[in-house]
Amino acid sequence: MADELVRLLLTAEEDVFAVRQAGRHVAAALHCPHHDQVRVATALSELGRELYSCYGRVSVAFQLDRDHDPGLMIELVFTPRPDVACPGEGVAAAARLMDKVEEDVTGEVGVVRTRKNLPPGARVTDDGLDELRVRLRRMHPVSALEELRTQNVELIEALEESQRRREELQELNAELEQTNRGVMALYTELSEELEKTNQGVVALYAELDEKTDQLREAVETKNRFWASISHELRTPINGILGLARLLLDPRNGPLGEEQQRQVSLVIDTGAALLGMVDELLDMAKAEQGRLEPRPGLVDTHSLLGQLTALLAPIAKRQGLTLTVDAADAPPVLLTDEVMLTRVLRNLLGNALKFTDTGEVRLTVRAAPDQVTFIVADTGRGIPPADRERVFEEFYQVPGVSAGGTGLGLPYAQRLTMLLGGDLSLESTLGAGTTVTVRLPTHRPLADLGLRHVLIVGEETTRRTLRGLVEDVADRVSEAPDAATALDLAASAAPDLVLLGSGEDVTALPPDAMVVAVTEATASGPPPPRADATLSRDHIDPVMLAETMRQIRERRTRGDR
Repeated sequence: MADELVRLLLTAEEDVFAVRQAGRHVAAALHCPHHDQVRVATALSELGRELYSCYGRVSVAFQLDRDHDPGLMIELVFTPRPDVACPGEGVAAAARLMDKVEEDVTGEVGVVRTRKNLPPGARVTDDGLDELRVRLRRMHPVSALEELRTQNVELIEALEESQRRREELQELNAELEQTNRGVMALYTELSEELEKTNQGVVALYAELDEKTDQLREAVETKNRFWASISHELRTPINGILGLARLLLDPRNGPLGEEQQRQVSLVIDTGAALLGMVDELLDMAKAEQGRLEPRPGLVDTHSLLGQLTALLAPIAKRQGLTLTVDAADAPPVLLTDEVMLTRVLRNLLGNALKFTDTGEVRLTVRAAPDQVTFIVADTGRGIPPADRERVFEEFYQVPGVSAGGTGLGLPYAQRLTMLLGGDLSLESTLGAGTTVTVRLPTHRPLADLGLRHVLIVGEETTRRTLRGLVEDVADRVSEAPDAATALDLAASAAPDLVLLGSGEDVTALPPDAMVVAVTEATASGPPPPRADATLSRDHIDPVMLAETMRQIRERRTRGDR
C-alpha cells in the first residue's frame, strides 16, 4: 500500500530546485541516512531538469510504500511529444543513484517511477505521516543561489567523505602490504623448513632403501646357508641312521641289551636331528613364499595315533603322562597332513621337553567352522616378559637348561598360518603352558553351490557317494537304474549326476554334469554321457570338487 505524501508541479526552471529540496526533506523525514538524502535529491534534480527541458509541465508525486519492504516511491508524470526525443541522461543518472527506476513513455502519458528502499527498522506512524504532509505543504521554494549553496555544502561533505575513505584505504593498503610481507616471510620460512624436511625424507628413504637391500641380502644369505647346511647335514645323518639300523638288524649279529638301548638312542637322536634339518629348510622356504600346503583328506584318529606312538616312549622315559583326548575330534580333516603333523609334534615335543612332572595333554575339539587342537602341560611356564619373544627364531627363555634351537614355536606358528589358522599361547609361571591351534574346516564342495545331486547305482555305491555330497547339496536323490534317474531328472534337473554303474543316461538334461565313478580295476571307455571318470577307491571331496571345476571350465571354453 502506497500513501501519497505531497505532489508538486514542475512548470518552471525554478521548480527544479523545489523538487530537489522536497526530495531531500522527504528522505530525511523517513530516516534515510545523509548520503541517501543526497542521492534522492540529486536523482530528482537530474530527472526534473531533463523531463522539463523535453516535455515542459511535469507532475512529481512523493509516496510512502508501507508494505513488507518499505520504501520511498517518486513518480514523475509528463505528456510525451512525438517530435521530441529525450536524451535519457537524467534517467541513466537516476538509475545509478536510486534502488529502482522504471520508464514508460509508450502511451499518451509518460511516467518515470523511482524507488529508494528505507533503512531496516524505519517506520512512520499515521500521526507522523500526517505531520510530514503538513510540513511538506508549508515548505517554501528556495532560490537558485540558496540551492546552489546547499549543493556546494553537500559536495564539500562528499569530498571530505571521499578523502576520509581514501585515507582509510591507504591505511588498509599499508596494513595489507605489511601483512603480505609477514606472509611472504612466513612462506619463505616454511618453504625453507619444507625443503630441509624433504631433504631429510629423501635421505631417510635412501637409508631405508640401503637397509632394505642389506636386509634382503642378509635374508638371502641366511636362506642359502640354511639350504646348504640342510643339504650337507641330511647326508651324514641319513648315513648314521642307516648304520645304526644295520647294527640293530639281527642278521648282523646279536647285541646286548645295553648296546641295543644305546643304538636305539642313536637312531632317535639322528631322527630328531633330521627333523630339525627339515624344519630349518621349511623355515627358509616359508620366508621365501615357496612352502605351500597340499591339502588332502586326513584321518584324524590315525594321525593322532601315530603321534602318540612316536612321543609316548619319550614321555615314559621322563616319567610323564601323555594323554590324547580325541572324543570330539572330527573323523576326517581336509588339510596338509605333513604340516599338521609337524605342528603338533613340535608343540607336544616342546611340552614334554619343558615339563618335569605331571601331564602333557592334547585335546581336539570340532566346531562348525573350525577344529581346535589344545596342547596343555603342567611344566615350568613362561615369564610374562618372554611370552611374545618365544615366537622369535632361535630365542630361548633365559635360565632354562633344556635343549633345543628355539625354532619349535616359530616353526609351528608359520605352518599354522600357512594352513589358514592361528596359534595362541597362554602360560602361568610355575603352573604350565597352553598352546591353542585353530584351523578352518574346509568344505571344497560347499563353494560350488550344488542344488540337486542325483546318484545312480546299486545301494552300496549310492551310500558311499551320498556321504560325499549330502552335507553340501540342497537335495540328494538316488536311483537304482537309468529309468528311475531320468524320471527324477525330469521332475527336478540335477546339477551333478554321480553315475556308479554303466547305465545309459544319455537322455539326461545337457546342463547336468555327469561323473562316472568306476572300480579301480575297471577298463574300457567311459559311459558316453560322462564328463569325467573317477576311481571309486580314491574319490574324495577335494578330487570331486576339482573335477567339477575342470568340467565347468571346459564348458565355458566350448569343449565337451
